[in-house]
Amino acid sequence: MVLKRVSLGLLAAAILAAPSAALAAPALVFEPHNGNVVYAEDADALWFPASLAKLMTAYVTFQALKAGAVSPETKIVCSKKAAKQAPTKLGLPVGGSIPMDVALKVLIVKSANDVAVMIAEAVAGSEGAFVARMNGAARQLGMTRTHFTNPNGLPDERQVSTARDLGKLARAIIVEFPEYAGLFALTEVKVGKKTMRTHNGLLASFPGADGMKTGFICESGFNIVASATRNDRKLVAVVLGEKSAASRNALAADLLEKGFRRYFFKSLFGSNLDRLAVQASPNQGPARLRGSVCGGVKPKAKRSGGREPETTSVRLASEGACCR
Repeated sequence: MVLKRVSLGLLAAAILAAPSAALAAPALVFEPHNGNVVYAEDADALWFPASLAKLMTAYVTFQALKAGAVSPETKIVCSKKAAKQAPTKLGLPVGGSIPMDVALKVLIVKSANDVAVMIAEAVAGSEGAFVARMNGAARQLGMTRTHFTNPNGLPDERQVSTARDLGKLARAIIVEFPEYAGLFALTEVKVGKKTMRTHNGLLASFPGADGMKTGFICESGFNIVASATRNDRKLVAVVLGEKSAASRNALAADLLEKGFRRYFFKSLFGSNLDRLAVQASPNQGPARLRGSVCGGVKPKAKRSGGREPETTSVRLASEGACCR
């Protein structure tokens, strides 16, 4: 009886410690090396990943590097298709090139949409063939509610994922390719005379933060996959659908902080990424946040392929508003 009271007391205290903001949209905190889930909310709700899709672009490229199909010195050339991508972008002229190792830095730090296509074409011969590899990798990782249509996350109705699936992807990157951990911790990258700084503000503001990637389009809101390490314990937080970069960072920081303190009640149930109970209807479509995130401003005419040009309804320092 005493034990039961203690358990209920711990559960109640943990529930009170959980941030109310986490209830607004999908959120997940887990330990990547064992997959144990510390906290989860709507982990299986479909969502537009925006530039979090670039995590899969990086993962597939890491596989190609490991196989020797490309090398860090491989020249990544800007094609006409790459040059036509909407911002955020590096902006090389058609025919311009950078080495693969630099391209990966620009992909993660700048979240450059043109560079994502450049990498795809260099690795697989075409964007379409690369996307097929992305979806193949998703299947192998058990990302059952994810589908990719492009390597950069620019808007497409068919391109969806979930907090759980993105957690599986982050875990695979961390566990399978630890040699690239430093890539996701970079705060800036220089290409020629350009210095590009990361959109991941947690790298500067949260003690122990060491990765990974942010994402934004109007329909998805502000997304992030954030990793941090303290006292040899690593955690990853996935936050989707916040209304601003500031609230995205604040919620991710709060989730990680409480995760390190083991506050969250759902950790008491011993779930992991694979065994966590399904938290969304399988037929429920992705949320659409344009009205609340971008002020209800209608987008300009779409470019070919259904992609949106940069919109000015949301402005953040040095960030294009289309996908980052």
